Amino acid sequence: MMRTNSAASAASTRGCDGETTSAVWHSKNDMTRILCIETTCDETAAAVVGDGPTVLGEVVATQDALHQRFGGVVPEIASRAHLERILPVIDEALRRAQLRLDEIDAVAVANTPGLAGSLLVGLVAAKTLCVACGKPLIAVNHLQAHIYACRIAAGREVFPCVGLIVSGGHTSLYRCRNALEFEFLGGTIDDAAGEAFDKVAQMLGLPFPGGPSIQKAAAQGNPRAFSFPRALIDDARLDFSFSGLKTAVRYQLVGPGKPDFSKLDLSPQFVADAAASFQEAVVDCLVAKAMQALRASGLSTLCVGGGVAANARFRERLEDEARKGGFDLVIAPLKLCTDNAVMGAIALERFRAGLVEPLDLDAFPGLLRPKPSAERTT
Repeated sequence: MMRTNSAASAASTRGCDGETTSAVWHSKNDMTRILCIETTCDETAAAVVGDGPTVLGEVVATQDALHQRFGGVVPEIASRAHLERILPVIDEALRRAQLRLDEIDAVAVANTPGLAGSLLVGLVAAKTLCVACGKPLIAVNHLQAHIYACRIAAGREVFPCVGLIVSGGHTSLYRCRNALEFEFLGGTIDDAAGEAFDKVAQMLGLPFPGGPSIQKAAAQGNPRAFSFPRALIDDARLDFSFSGLKTAVRYQLVGPGKPDFSKLDLSPQFVADAAASFQEAVVDCLVAKAMQALRASGLSTLCVGGGVAANARFRERLEDEARKGGFDLVIAPLKLCTDNAVMGAIALERFRAGLVEPLDLDAFPGLLRPKPSAERTT
């Protein structure tokens, strides 16, 4: 499935071989235009962005159907799907921007963090385009880009701010001095919030991805039906933990052992109550730590991005806190919460600062986790 958006001032053909023409050309001086590539996990995405930032064309090819029967993302399947889709996605993004490759000023690619194979597909594609067309290469940090999605949506400056990224792989807090300076404040020490949503959904017999499934089931449930733990909620550290919460849901369902969750006979109301209680526990932890980070940093703006930021209950609670606390809240719009290439527009900031990369730029896969307490300075 592809999601698309486009805007452009003139029609033209694509290519960096100078072959052909049509209609009216974009002036080379009217704006900076960057092709952004995103393949960190299971979305193959490309976008052309310009000053503002503005979106000239974007495409996202989703892989949900490929991973659904496994209840989570399978890295090998994800990387193979990226290989099949990356060139058509880039081509379509350029077509919708009505630009040729030689009209692009730079190529940006997310090179960290993420799945190794997935990252390499995007990185090799970006490097190849840079070599073929003589364009500079810009590295994008995927997590920082999630916060920059808030800047895009706001249409105004949002920095300095506290940035909270809540996704399938990460739950992290940052002090964001500007679009280029991010200081890690804390994060999950085990499962990410999105990962917990996927695993609990699988236990409850709900389809992948777990976030939307849990939210839908929770709408009919009682969030106080089960008393699930809120780990670290009163801890002075700006860290999260969702592994114990996931285990508590498991024990509520089956107790210890190695059960076959597919054989559980759960009533619809039980599933709804468990989903609502689990969701409320996650939201309590996320909101509490975000408020703690605002107090500790002395900042008055909170920016929230990542797939879990699409959760309606989470957004509702954050908006309530913003009204009570009087701070500026910017949450990425739903279409920019899940992985996309538009948020790669943070590359515009790096390009203006002259931060381009050599062609031996590497991918840095994996997950970002806090150092053990003994190794951290506070």
